[in-house]
Amino acid sequence: MTETAPRPTLEAVAARAGVSRATASRVVNGGDGVREPLVERVRRAVEELGYVPNQAARSLVTRRHDAVAVVVAEPETRVFADPFFALQLRGISKELTAHDNQLVLLLTEGRDDHARVGRYLAGGHVDGALVFSLHLDDPLPGLIQRAGVPTVFGGRPGWSDGTTDILYVDSDNRGGAREAVRHLTGLGRTRVAHITGPLDQTSAADRLDGYKDVMGDADPRLVVPGDFTPAGGERAMRTLLDTFEDVDAVFAANDLTASGALRVLRERGRRVPEDVAVIGFDDMLPVAEQTDPPLTTVRQDIEEMGRLMARLLLGGLDPADAGAAPAGVVLPTTLVRRASA
Repeated sequence: MTETAPRPTLEAVAARAGVSRATASRVVNGGDGVREPLVERVRRAVEELGYVPNQAARSLVTRRHDAVAVVVAEPETRVFADPFFALQLRGISKELTAHDNQLVLLLTEGRDDHARVGRYLAGGHVDGALVFSLHLDDPLPGLIQRAGVPTVFGGRPGWSDGTTDILYVDSDNRGGAREAVRHLTGLGRTRVAHITGPLDQTSAADRLDGYKDVMGDADPRLVVPGDFTPAGGERAMRTLLDTFEDVDAVFAANDLTASGALRVLRERGRRVPEDVAVIGFDDMLPVAEQTDPPLTTVRQDIEEMGRLMARLLLGGLDPADAGAAPAGVVLPTTLVRRASA
């Protein structure tokens, strides 16, 4: 076995810098009250020795853990199968890494997991939480509020507890849906259907509202429930074709739903877009550019949403920035035209 060299200690740093251990500790752990020449000597000693500060000791001084919990209110089978979550987590990770913060990923499969997440957040392990993919009956908002952890939510909050200053980042789901459906009607399509997402999530509800803004007098049977998955899109598309032989356009609540709808249209011998035009939502390139035909869709900047969530949280943890952030940020959407509509 090879022997490893002992890790340099704070006492060694102090000796190398020619200062007391208390002075070295204040510099290393972010404390104040040390003259600049001594700060430089300690920092130089840290670099020369390769000293790594003890995080527990640092937290006692700064009251910061340099760690952020990312809570996704979905089971792991959904999170790791849906590119949406990968894009949002990438944006969050980039922003946290740029500020030398660690990402702690917490997933919820059921009620036991909610309690576990609540205990973890209340235990003082992280400086704040980023939470997304909430459902309307989710207990997480209440658990997080009781934990007293600074939080930014992904998506417009759908609960009402009298709180008006909830920080969140969302996209213009309703406006994007309106633009998609107007594009379809502008193509001369008259039987425009909508495959929804899970309507206990505000993003899906807002997209349905956008569809209704344009197609308010349409047959309600043209709205078929989905669940943001390809399988859900397949089931809904079969229902639509069995009910309406003359359906000539579909606005799907997300790209995965649209991909499932496209498969069923191909199975049934319907040409896209000649017979049925299809539009999705998200513009996730691994999906939208690889469907047959490539998918016209509403683009939201998913990665930027993640970055902005992290940026808002970290800014709120800085006393100098406290109160500077708006309660809610809604990012614009854009219709991206490809071959499906």
